[in-house]
Amino acid sequence: MRAVLMAGGSGTRLRPLTCDLPKPMVPLLNRPIAEHIINLLKRHGITEVVATLHYLPDVMRDYFGDGSDFGVQMTYAVEEEQPLGTAGCVKNVEELLTETFLVISGDSLTDFDLTAALAFHRQKQSKATLVLKHVPDPAAFGIVITDEEQRIRRFLEKPSASETFSDTVNTGTYILEPEVLKYLPVSEESDFSKDLFPLLLRHGDPMYGFVAVGYWCDVGHLDAYREAQYDALHGKVKVDFAYPEVQPGLWVGENTTIDPEAAIHKPVLIGSNCRIGPRASIEPGSIIGDNVTIGAEADLKRPIVWNGAIVGEQAHIWACSIARGTRIDRRAHVMEGAVLGALCTVGEEAQIGQGVRVWPSKQIESGAILNINLIWGNMAQRNLFGQQGVSGIANIDITPEFAVKLGTAYGSTLKPGATVCASRDQRSVSRMISRALIAGLMSAGIDVQNLEATAIPIARTVAPAMSAAGGIHVRLQPNRNDCVLIEFFDENGINISKSKEKKIEGAYFKEDLRRAHIPDIGRVFYPAQVIEEYSRSFETHLNVEAVRNSRSKIVIDYAYAVSGAVLPRLLAKFDCDAVVLNASLSPTPLAGEEREGLLTQLGHVVEALRANMGVQVAANGEQLVLVDEAGIPIRGEQLTALMVNMMLTAQPRSTVIVPVHASSAIEAIARRHDGKVIRTKANPTALMEASQDEPNVVLGGSGDTGFIFPELHPGYDAMFSIAKLIEMLTVQERSLAEIRDELPRVSHKSYTMRCPWSVKGALMRHLVETHLEENLQLIDGVKITDPLTDSWVLVLPDAGEPQVHIFANSEDRDWVDESLREYRQRVQEFIDREQGVEFVGN
Repeated sequence: MRAVLMAGGSGTRLRPLTCDLPKPMVPLLNRPIAEHIINLLKRHGITEVVATLHYLPDVMRDYFGDGSDFGVQMTYAVEEEQPLGTAGCVKNVEELLTETFLVISGDSLTDFDLTAALAFHRQKQSKATLVLKHVPDPAAFGIVITDEEQRIRRFLEKPSASETFSDTVNTGTYILEPEVLKYLPVSEESDFSKDLFPLLLRHGDPMYGFVAVGYWCDVGHLDAYREAQYDALHGKVKVDFAYPEVQPGLWVGENTTIDPEAAIHKPVLIGSNCRIGPRASIEPGSIIGDNVTIGAEADLKRPIVWNGAIVGEQAHIWACSIARGTRIDRRAHVMEGAVLGALCTVGEEAQIGQGVRVWPSKQIESGAILNINLIWGNMAQRNLFGQQGVSGIANIDITPEFAVKLGTAYGSTLKPGATVCASRDQRSVSRMISRALIAGLMSAGIDVQNLEATAIPIARTVAPAMSAAGGIHVRLQPNRNDCVLIEFFDENGINISKSKEKKIEGAYFKEDLRRAHIPDIGRVFYPAQVIEEYSRSFETHLNVEAVRNSRSKIVIDYAYAVSGAVLPRLLAKFDCDAVVLNASLSPTPLAGEEREGLLTQLGHVVEALRANMGVQVAANGEQLVLVDEAGIPIRGEQLTALMVNMMLTAQPRSTVIVPVHASSAIEAIARRHDGKVIRTKANPTALMEASQDEPNVVLGGSGDTGFIFPELHPGYDAMFSIAKLIEMLTVQERSLAEIRDELPRVSHKSYTMRCPWSVKGALMRHLVETHLEENLQLIDGVKITDPLTDSWVLVLPDAGEPQVHIFANSEDRDWVDESLREYRQRVQEFIDREQGVEFVGN
């Protein structure tokens, strides 16, 4: 039997350790990761290995040769032009794979029972068997769902937090029959999880998941790299050590000298030809390579030290990684999580701070204190993008220097000379961050149409008219007055896709930043007639005569947050009487209770003026809360139902788009008008994309206070919502109160509770496994439905916080209360069980 060892990875998240090494050749316990994999294959009788290479291929070929010194037969296939992907590289060696073969990643540490996996594959007569593993935090891996026979039913590659349906993940080890490769194109990039396995599912080929028992660690980032070695030293994984165990927990190579006064606290691994000086202290978990010198009184607490390094007298190196040939001079400090690339020099009494990374061949002067990465940027963050754009605390997380780099990273993903629209709210911090983003874009050779302080619906409308490649909008977060939100949208005004977010993150983290030459630096333009462009589009998609004939009186409260210049001007053209409140621009945002106070005030004004309606506009022109003629607020699920009812009354047999958690009142209304309801994931991008992609869509509703009218632009627009309301109330000759009274009576409640990140995936798997498949919907989170009614419960993991949201929905209020109580208890009991806490019920 042959194994294909996928060893082409460059290991960008392991830099600077992989600047001059391919990822599979990074040493673990002083042996390359790939050698541990080959030893595993040998233990299970697999001695013919085909290694697929791309990044620095000679390093592996020079080390392993023909494999005879390692007890295997090695063959190599190099992807010369470009990487072919996980499946494409295997397709590339198809002629060598004439019988059942194993595919295994060259950058993970494992002791899986491959013999048992192969027996399972043959017993099931499977075409493709995926070796799976239960993990605490599955968000970084491909999730797999199997039935009771272990046949694969569904999988999702690297899901968002709200899509973690299970904690069973794909480990990148597969047992395959040769005929499955016929589905793959020749010499083209393809991926097992994204391309081949979905094809096998669609064609009904038998595909099974073997849940392995044992150790598995994807050595994908620097923390995992250290933890895998600590685990191996403590016996959590079966590996072959490169040196004899001279004492329990102490492995030492040949010709190594340890001074009698040195203190070695096991477990520790020390390579060959090393010198350990007097009174040196080496703490448990330390791993020292070959030809390493440790000076007198040096203090080593769990560092990973590669071959040829020198650690000076009284130096302190703690839980860090030191690449080959690096020198740490006397009394220098290298703190936890720091990483020094090959051939660096750290001067006397210099200090390298926690988590700092230093690229190869850098020199740190004596006495220097280094708290930022040298040359390459800070990559400590897990990711940049959350559920909606990039957000963080103003001027702490989101600083000008961060924004410049983010703007450069975004610009680097676009073609040189492309145009980006930049807009913001009127806050000073937004102006500062916007200017920094613009500077970054210009440095990457991107032209900028600076719309300055502009409501985001206007920016989404005019960007396509300017032939922009995309846009950025900076504002304070609607629900967090201390946080800045940076949103990115594409050439159509839709929030950018996850794949584009990943490209920006890749450019940011890998420092793959384009720097334009002086003649090519971007320019900034300040376009005129932006509001006029929006106004033309606004009027085109409105029944102007109906609005003009309404003679409506409206009270608009801008809550000191959005420029009041746009909507009243538009409504005045249609002979509507718009009374504007609180339209001055305040540099400081309102607290929640202050906004509620203004809403109460708005109700009083509407009553006093006998206006047709009042509306409070928020989120820089995106969101609204209505007030009817009696001064009573209409918001949330009730507002969504009201808008859907009015749109489907005006255009029956149309389609509306709502997120998975919206009230079932939407379906009840759609049935009255022979309409169609499509539900999406909870994030705004999914709603925007569906509103544009699905046919016959008249409205997209956030389930809260935002509405999309796809014919206008793809984002939420409170201003157009107001004008459309006036139009429909006039045409339908009804009042808001009358429409509200005829809405379906549905009880819809939610509850948010804390859930650790490490438990989310297991919780979702538990819910999937403990409910009938026909009662489950897995659009986003886990939705448990009653097939005979519109009643349901949804457990939705939060994408950005260690929380889950529980929604209950039914026409029966008691059922909602009881279900919410039941699932709160279920979730809490599961969390407590996973964390070893005894649950105490209410």
